[in-house]
Amino acid sequence: MEKYQESLDWLFSQLPMFSRVGAAAYKPGLDRSIALAAHFGNPERRWKSIHIAGTNGKGSVSNLIASVLQEQGYKVGLYTSPHLADFRERIRINGKMIPREDVIRFIDNWRRDADAYADKPSFFELTMMMAFKYFADSQVDYAVIETGMGGRLDSTNIITPLLSVITNISWDHAQFLGDTLPKIAGEKAGIIKPGIPVVIGEAEGDVEKVFVDTAQRVGSRLLAAYTMQDKVRNSELREICPLRGDYQAKNINTARVALQELAALGVEIDPASVTRGFRNVLSNTGFAGRWTVMSESPLTICDIGHNEAGLRYNSRQLRDLLEARPGAGLHMVIGFVADKDIDRILPLLPGEAYYYITQAQLPRALDFRKLAAKADALGWKHRDFLTVTEAVAAAHAAAGDNDIIYIGGSTFIVADYLTHAAAE
Repeated sequence: MEKYQESLDWLFSQLPMFSRVGAAAYKPGLDRSIALAAHFGNPERRWKSIHIAGTNGKGSVSNLIASVLQEQGYKVGLYTSPHLADFRERIRINGKMIPREDVIRFIDNWRRDADAYADKPSFFELTMMMAFKYFADSQVDYAVIETGMGGRLDSTNIITPLLSVITNISWDHAQFLGDTLPKIAGEKAGIIKPGIPVVIGEAEGDVEKVFVDTAQRVGSRLLAAYTMQDKVRNSELREICPLRGDYQAKNINTARVALQELAALGVEIDPASVTRGFRNVLSNTGFAGRWTVMSESPLTICDIGHNEAGLRYNSRQLRDLLEARPGAGLHMVIGFVADKDIDRILPLLPGEAYYYITQAQLPRALDFRKLAAKADALGWKHRDFLTVTEAVAAAHAAAGDNDIIYIGGSTFIVADYLTHAAAE
């Protein structure tokens, strides 16, 4: 355990992680990933893949597809980010996290050779290659690969998948991906490759045009999942799927269409495996943090939604819950990262709630005092806390049995909460 922690500490300290420090760790471009892949013998060429991008929903769609393939009997690698409580959540085979020994071995091998590379890879690039090599060494049948940010210059874009999937486009990371939705869509569309079909989960107007034009230009068959609704099947899958957020309806449709296309491409997937995969997604893949109900009384929900689209959905669902619970109070434990456009986001949140303002324990976190000043300007009732643990404890102390507690605003607020909950 000591050696494993030392390896992780080195990884975090030597190779900045975007999710922790933000722009300082952002290193766009594929040259480093290509060189890194060559150094490790191009492991990405030794398994078949499904590549998934999008502003929201890519984690849900990735986990659903991986779960179904697993139920079909395949050995399935799953690479997602960020992690919540354990770094190894990012790299799984059939739901099991990469062993600590494999993490140590990979980092040791890289540290011996790193001096030969003047342009050092980012945390994300090296973690990605750890996953790719682990999948190759383990001889997975398929790997479901989620992009980190964007698509065109995302380090995962060195793969040539069987199928590409883009879930949707919304405002997020505009400082890196573009200051309009079509520009952001253009970056995500960078995963569309010649001759490789692409499933689009949701698009309209200029964003839809970006995807259609890109697919036509490179010679990729485009499947618009939003026009391929199967109300009966979607309803069946929605009923059995434990991913309960209202926004999951679109993710379920996107995953269904993607699986349908994989079957058309020759991947054996039977309807019973789809049903079992959707029903068992949490136990099959270890998926967490998406409208996860932690307690029924008071109803305690955590969700990593952190941008305009995600929080708009969540706020609407919270208001629906309040209407269904006459007299219930809403307690919101929230915090954000410093580079988020909170002036766009905060007005979407329920003004009638009581807020417990806090911050995650990482450099990129927005100082809770700055968020409190914004809350004052909006007229919110609130208390302020330095740590998520203190904020959640205060919310539970104040909430009645019929009340609702929501914990979110940032992936890292949820991560802090779940890490503490697991330790208790």
